[in-house]
Amino acid sequence: MKHLTQAIQSLVENVGGTWGVVIKDLMTNEKWFLNEHNTFYSASIVKLPIMATVFKHVEEGRLSLTDEITLQKTDIVGGAGVLQHMSLGRKYSVEDIVTLMIIQSDNTATNILIDLVGKTPIQEVLKELQMNDSTFSHKLMKDPSDREGSNLTSASDTANLLELLFNGVLVSQQASHLMIQILKKQQIRNCLPHYLPYQENEATDDKPIWKLAHKTGWVPNYRHDAGIFYVNNYPLLASVFSKDVNDIISEKTIAKIGQLIYKYLSQYSFD
Repeated sequence: MKHLTQAIQSLVENVGGTWGVVIKDLMTNEKWFLNEHNTFYSASIVKLPIMATVFKHVEEGRLSLTDEITLQKTDIVGGAGVLQHMSLGRKYSVEDIVTLMIIQSDNTATNILIDLVGKTPIQEVLKELQMNDSTFSHKLMKDPSDREGSNLTSASDTANLLELLFNGVLVSQQASHLMIQILKKQQIRNCLPHYLPYQENEATDDKPIWKLAHKTGWVPNYRHDAGIFYVNNYPLLASVFSKDVNDIISEKTIAKIGQLIYKYLSQYSFD
């Protein structure tokens, strides 16, 4: 993995700014990191612990994924997502809202779920997961004057959450499996998967089957993507955070990191 990590380090050093990166081979446990405990504004990466909190409530019997929530005018916020454009009064299951929060980074869905489970339980999940670099204090796309603090995280904290998912111990084995399946449906693909071959489901000699269970995060001056690559079923975790980099350059750089990982994993297989 040395050549891969050297290439990634050279790539991020050449574009400047501040980067936090964790790369981990989930079969050998070989790990490389750069500024792994630097804190970044989490942007939509905060949706990962929110999802974990929802599934924890489901596991404890406080919620069901089939429970229905009615979309109300007071729920609507801007930014990413489609719920803001849907008809008011429609009902959506908790599972639907979680899925929209992840695969379209829907901010309205996110705030609905924050109201559903509460801020304190999300903060408690951060503590339970030992995400010591991370904080959660506010809903998304709201007036900054209403915020009590900032939503922060690190490449290390996010990598640890993803590894718990991979190992089937985030909430429970069933919950971990369901969360990974949702993450694999991600539709925002401008970063880590951007340069990967379009066809995922048919292997060829030079284009193996790949999947990526991941979540992006972006606000001006910050761009992140973190997930688990499965190339020929070989798993590798990548947690990539950036700040103080031109937004177009950071997007392309993270995409190139994804390309480097794909090429590295293409030489392996795990059945």
